Amino acid sequence: MLHMRGMNIVHNTMPLKFTTVFSEKRRPSGSLFSSSSVSGANQINDLTDATPGVSEDAPRNSPATSSTGTCFQSFCKKDDHNKENLFNSLNYDVAAKKRKKDLLNNKAKIQYFHQEKWIYVHKGSTKERHGYCTLGEAFNRLDFSSAILDSRRFNYVVRLLELIAKSQLTSLSGIAQKNYMNILEKVVQKVLEDQQNIRLIRELLQTLYTSLCTLVQRVGKSVLVGNINMWVHRMESILHWQQQLNNIQITRPAFKGTTLTDLPLCLQLNIMQRLSDGRDLVSLGQVAPDLQVLSEDRLLWKKLCQYHFTDRQIRKRLILSDKGQLDWKKMYFKLIRCYPRKEQYGDTLQLCRHCHILSWKGTDHPCTANNPETCSTSLSPQDFINLFRF
Repeated sequence: MLHMRGMNIVHNTMPLKFTTVFSEKRRPSGSLFSSSSVSGANQINDLTDATPGVSEDAPRNSPATSSTGTCFQSFCKKDDHNKENLFNSLNYDVAAKKRKKDLLNNKAKIQYFHQEKWIYVHKGSTKERHGYCTLGEAFNRLDFSSAILDSRRFNYVVRLLELIAKSQLTSLSGIAQKNYMNILEKVVQKVLEDQQNIRLIRELLQTLYTSLCTLVQRVGKSVLVGNINMWVHRMESILHWQQQLNNIQITRPAFKGTTLTDLPLCLQLNIMQRLSDGRDLVSLGQVAPDLQVLSEDRLLWKKLCQYHFTDRQIRKRLILSDKGQLDWKKMYFKLIRCYPRKEQYGDTLQLCRHCHILSWKGTDHPCTANNPETCSTSLSPQDFINLFRF
């Protein structure tokens, strides 16, 4: 009987031992569920008692009343709560960054300003600098928005905008395109307020509109940054600006003082000789009959031709009048169709040959040369464009 009892004891205790060992291997030592820890068991009982909706009469092995299941559910809820908080925090950060980006880039009607009004022009990677400077980056860094308010720089900026519109629109980044359109809008508003340089801006808008029409029709064949709808919207803005310029009404000044026609003829002719565009002479001659006579002066058109073109170019385009004399006026308009005119600006961008920094004249830049003034070279608008052709 003892042997049988022993066998029974062994038979009854073996599953218990096996279960205990298996449970202890599955549970980490020192954990909340360790069977060797009395305090851990008490904590389990406390958690079980504190669980709402669990009856004391429920079976011990029921999943609803299991201490292990309850704790796992508690930890899962806490983990889900932490994940939800992390997800909400990430969503908030993304939304905040997007609003900040929209405020600075998309919705802002001002140029993307930088603190320094100069830029280091480098065309290749070095140990100190990697990459290269692009036309769009230079357009963003240089203060073109303030330059259009300066009468000495106005024509320079307009000419630069025209050259970009002809061939460099696809070289501009998204930010540079927005700055380009914002500066162009400021130029149009300045012309509408001052009622000056109307023809110049009309030609600029027409050039830009023609280029955009070509680029939009060739979508997929050319590198065009941005959505097609955005470009169509910009074309509509250009048409609106053209309509505003066409409807502009020139107001006469309120004061009555000395006018151009009140001056002596020699002074009137001297003033006309300061005009570098033959179309301005034609427009000036349409103001009054006296000015019409002066605008047809042969010496005036001869000096204008000699100012813009070389003697060799002039000899290739000789035109005689009915009287057998050189018709300098007709020669001028024929020469401008064959050769570029001389460009002269009151203020230009300058490139320092010592430190390769591009800036406006009079703008301080960190130069290590002893005489920085002697190292600066003036750049024409075309030279500025060629500087970024690699």
